[in-house]
Amino acid sequence: MDDAQRHPRGGLYFEDFVIGSTISHRLTRTVTQMDNMLFSNMTLNPQPLHIDAHFCATETEWGRPLMNSLFTLGLMIGISVNDTTVGTTIANLGMTDVTFPNPLFEGDTINATTDVAAKRESKSRPDAGIVDFIHRAYKQDGTLVAQCRRQAFMRKRPAPDAGRA
Repeated sequence: MDDAQRHPRGGLYFEDFVIGSTISHRLTRTVTQMDNMLFSNMTLNPQPLHIDAHFCATETEWGRPLMNSLFTLGLMIGISVNDTTVGTTIANLGMTDVTFPNPLFEGDTINATTDVAAKRESKSRPDAGIVDFIHRAYKQDGTLVAQCRRQAFMRKRPAPDAGRA
């Protein structure tokens, strides 16, 4: 995609998304104990599976804290934003089919991909459309750790004379 066709912040417009295409995102992120503690505490989640190393070592099959799944979901989608929707999303409409097929632990590094699964013009707004994304997050060894389908309400490309008065 030519940068001149992108939103000034870098996002793609509704017209730019091609059904069936896959975007491999450039950003990666190593997750930390601080991420897990901060996110769990900010969201008032006292689950010892995320914040209590002794509990995890003595009472779980994992032997160590799991990363909070909602942090993982947010990180996966967040990684996608620079390459897809920054400046062009009107709103997220929903997330479905969210799964966490394998555990994510402190020290793992996440990378993500986005498939463009579907898109349609808005029935109520001629300047917008709905795009269905399938986001997937993998840790450094290629193991799938999260995925979801997300519906985003996206801006269409402005008319060439838009904004001129």
